[in-house]
Amino acid sequence: MDLLDKHFPHDAHVLVFDNASTHTKCTNGALSARYMHKNTSKVEKNWGVEVNQHDKNGKPMYGSSGKILKTKIPMTNGRLPDDTSQSFYFESGPQAGLFKGMTIILQERGLIQESKLCAECKKFDCPTTQAVPCCQHCMLYNQPDFTDVKSHLEIVCKAWGYEVIFLLKFHCELNFIEQCWGYAKRIYWHYPPSLKEADLEANVLSALESVPLESMRRYAIHLIRSFMSSFFIIIRFAV
Repeated sequence: MDLLDKHFPHDAHVLVFDNASTHTKCTNGALSARYMHKNTSKVEKNWGVEVNQHDKNGKPMYGSSGKILKTKIPMTNGRLPDDTSQSFYFESGPQAGLFKGMTIILQERGLIQESKLCAECKKFDCPTTQAVPCCQHCMLYNQPDFTDVKSHLEIVCKAWGYEVIFLLKFHCELNFIEQCWGYAKRIYWHYPPSLKEADLEANVLSALESVPLESMRRYAIHLIRSFMSSFFIIIRFAV
């Protein structure tokens, strides 16, 4: 993004990403009910989001066993139905700083009956329909503030003023960028072999720049048409 801002400062940029799990990763402490406890935490074992420890340079810290050291941080605040902030930790009193637990969190959201449910369904096998509440985890999973969590990638891009589009889930080889790579690699093989790093770098840049914009657009249109064809086939079988 800094390169785009430097060389194309007057253009509006839209970044397109595939649906890889690395692209959809959320920030540390983002809302998630996955590991939440049902009841209020004990002082000696307060609940929090487990994350990797980093040194002042941002590098992971390792213990004597060779494993990355872990630490716990509080989860970010949620949003109540009236759009006010909801802390998941007691802010005052003898329990200050302790995790409230899903029961109290649901009660504060006005979901009294739902707060009496079990923490999670057996083997986390919740029913596909949400017509009947099944467990506390599922209730929180489907709360608006939990379902509307943005990925870390999207948050960073939007902070720079960049729009982000995530493609549908499909095999990575179907991404039109792979067709562009294939075009560039075909061109690269025609260059004379060399062991000089300067030659290799020049050849790579030249091969990448050789991909015509028309081909990129054609690959993208072909991908969209494939999506639409698959979509209509699914609809036809569903009907």
